[in-house]
Amino acid sequence: MNLLRRGVVTLGAVAVAGAGSLQAQVKVESLTEPEATFPEAFGLVNGLQELPDGRVMIADPLGQALVIADMRAGTADTIGGVGKGPEEYDQPDGLFPLPGGSTLLVDLGNARLTVLSPEGDFGATMPIAQGEPGTGNLQILLPRGTDSQGRLYFRPMGGAMRRLPDSAAVARYDRASGAMDTVTQVKLPELQRNTRGGAGNQAVMISPVPLSPEDAWAVAWDGRVAVARSGDYHVEWIHPDGSVVRGTPVEYEPVRIRRADRDEWAESLNSGITIGIMVENGDRRVSMGRGGGSEPGPDLDSLDWPEHKPAFVSNGVWVAPEGDVWVERHVPAGERVQFDVFGADAELKGRVTLPASRDVVGIGRSSVYVVRTDDLGLQWLELYRRSTT
Repeated sequence: MNLLRRGVVTLGAVAVAGAGSLQAQVKVESLTEPEATFPEAFGLVNGLQELPDGRVMIADPLGQALVIADMRAGTADTIGGVGKGPEEYDQPDGLFPLPGGSTLLVDLGNARLTVLSPEGDFGATMPIAQGEPGTGNLQILLPRGTDSQGRLYFRPMGGAMRRLPDSAAVARYDRASGAMDTVTQVKLPELQRNTRGGAGNQAVMISPVPLSPEDAWAVAWDGRVAVARSGDYHVEWIHPDGSVVRGTPVEYEPVRIRRADRDEWAESLNSGITIGIMVENGDRRVSMGRGGGSEPGPDLDSLDWPEHKPAFVSNGVWVAPEGDVWVERHVPAGERVQFDVFGADAELKGRVTLPASRDVVGIGRSSVYVVRTDDLGLQWLELYRRSTT
C-alpha cells in the first residue's frame, strides 16, 4: 500500500480583527491533505515524540502500546512490553524530550517516569509521586513539558480544598537536585461544588464549569514558558530569568455554544486521567489510569453552560521546535481546526488551519502530527507537512 499522499499547502493572507496594525493581516497556512497516514489504528495517541532521525515514538495508553514508527514507510517497532518489571510499562502515556535525544516516558500504570534512549532502550526510572502524604510536600510529577536541562514542568495538585481555587502554579522540578520552584500562576476554569447525602454519609463533588475560560501553557526547549491568558486573550513568554514578554491582546468573535458543541465537549471526557493515593500501615500505593471509565457521562442539560466558548482550547497550546507558540482557537463543532501562531515577541504572526475533527498530538521540525477518530473510537495518525517560516 502506498501510504504517501502529496501534501497540499495553501499560503495566503487574511484580515484578522485585532488591536494594532500588527494584527491587521497575518499569513494563513491551510494544511488540507496528509502527506502520510499510518496504516494501523491506535486506541489513544496521548504521547508522540519526533526523534532525531525523523521517526516518531508513540505512546498509546489504552492499547498499552509503545512503538517507534516510520510514518512514510508505514512500519513500526514495538519497544519493551507490558508489565511491572525493567523494560516494561503499564499504560504508556506522555512522551517528552530530554537532552541528548532521549525521551521521558510517563508510565501511568506503574506510576513512574522512565528515561528512554533515542534507540528505545530503557534507562533510569523515578516515581511520579514524590514526598510523603500528610507532610504537605507530596507532589505528583505529571509533566506538561521539559527543557534542555532535563527539568520537568507541571501543575501541582492541591489537597482538600476549603474553598474553590481560581488559580494554580506552574512549577519547575530539577530531576538532578530535587529542587522545585514556581514559574508563574495560571487561571483555572470556574469550579462548582455539589454536595450529596447527609451527615455521616456525604459526598462532595468538585467539577469545572464546562467550556469556562482558563489559561493554557506550554514549554519551549530553551526553558521559556508560553502562557495564553484567557482574560483578554494575549500570549506571554516567561523567560528562565523571570522576565516576561507580553503580547498585544487579540480580538475575536465569540463562538456561541450549540448542542453539537456540548456533545463534542462530552466526548472529550472519555480519555480523562484518574489518580488514587492509598496509605496502609505506612505503605503508600499510588494508582493512575487513563480512560476506560464505565460511569455514564454527565447529563448535559443539567450543567451550567456559558453562552459562548472561550477564545482558545484549554489543552491546545504547543511550542514548535523553532520557538513559535501555537494556540488552538475554539471554533464551532465540525469546522476546520485553527491555530494562531505567535513569535518570540508574543505577537500574532500567522495562522494554521487543519481539516475538521482533527486533534494535534505533536509538532515536529517541519511536520504536524494529528489524529482522526473514527466512528468506532479508533484513532488514525496523520502527518502534515508545514512551513517553518
